[in-house]
Amino acid sequence: MEIQQVLSVDEIDLSDPLFWIRPIEEREGAFATLRAENPVPWSIERPPPVEGLPTGPGHWSLTRHADILEASRHPEIYCSSKGATSIADLPPQFSEFFGGMINMDDPRHGRQRRIVSRGFTPRSLATLEESVARRADAIIDRVIERGECDFVHDIAAPLPLEIIIDLMGIPESQTEMVFNNTNVILGLGDPEFASDPAQIIPRALGAGGELAALMKEMAEARLENPTDDLTSQILNAELEDGALTGDELASFFVLLVVAGNETTRNAISHGMKALCDYPDQREKWAADFEGVSGTAVEEIVRWASPVIFMRRTCTQDTELGGQAMKEGDKVVLWYNSANRDEAVFENPHAFDVLRTPNEHVGFGGPGPHFCLGANLARREIKVMFERIFRRLPDLQITGEPDRLKSNFIHGIKRMSCEFTPGKPGT
Repeated sequence: MEIQQVLSVDEIDLSDPLFWIRPIEEREGAFATLRAENPVPWSIERPPPVEGLPTGPGHWSLTRHADILEASRHPEIYCSSKGATSIADLPPQFSEFFGGMINMDDPRHGRQRRIVSRGFTPRSLATLEESVARRADAIIDRVIERGECDFVHDIAAPLPLEIIIDLMGIPESQTEMVFNNTNVILGLGDPEFASDPAQIIPRALGAGGELAALMKEMAEARLENPTDDLTSQILNAELEDGALTGDELASFFVLLVVAGNETTRNAISHGMKALCDYPDQREKWAADFEGVSGTAVEEIVRWASPVIFMRRTCTQDTELGGQAMKEGDKVVLWYNSANRDEAVFENPHAFDVLRTPNEHVGFGGPGPHFCLGANLARREIKVMFERIFRRLPDLQITGEPDRLKSNFIHGIKRMSCEFTPGKPGT
């Protein structure tokens, strides 16, 4: 990628919605300028796109890898409970419902994370191996005879969502409902999903309410007839740390289908686009799939940076990156910028499937909020590309991606592709 540094440091305003519809090359250029000239800028907040919410006083931005790692390692100074998934200050009940334990600090965060981690142990993930492979093959079978499809909707999106369905033990009949409501929640800043500011919160609550209702039904069924799925495990009050309450379960499920879905969906989508844009890298991986997969998957996550930022709030007066901050100040961790930091990554704007070391923050920074499902996401990405290389080897992206208009999710909504038709099961 050839970045374009068309904005001077004084012209860069990360709080301006118009900044986030600039070409990706210009946005990357702006972050490069900030890292070099003003790595911890202050931004005055714009009125949030949701009626009834206050306009905040502003926020600091962390654009360098080292500063983001430092904040991530010290949750006692940079807390999450004031809101991590939104720069604007949301009502606490809204923030907790849609962000769950991401918007919590210890001890509440630690307790919930220990409970839900029952489903992400090596043993639990091993039981999903067959499911990931079976689902990936079924996804290819559904499109292989057509010779073309929407890569996002037909290939990238189904796998992580269907694995979550398997993980939680949700009936497959609910897959489309979960997918549609997830898109609504992820796309609240995109006019396609929420064109009327007055409808943003009602639409979010409606989508979240449908997901919560599903989990209420699931909880009632599993308490009466437990199975070996994750829903049963996190409702088991006899295990250490007890069980999640009904409200906690609903919030966790919303978090799982949003965070667990979008990270892998967008990593696969951005990864496929990069492999088409850099055919030499595609050839390297295809020539030694197993040998290269470890570094290739990490590079895809770095390149995609599916979650653009997380927010923290200072619990005390402090200093970071040479900038003094006061108790109560908001601090935004720009993961996308950290993953292009020239001080850490050689030639950071090149896609390199052999890149090593690769200390990216695509799954969040170190510390208690590192992505719980990182290893599952890695497995899903690897399996999906193994199936593409083997069964759709000449797949090519045929149009520019239709990108999600968001400063939070680096998403692709649609992306057309073509390939030589084949037969299911081959």
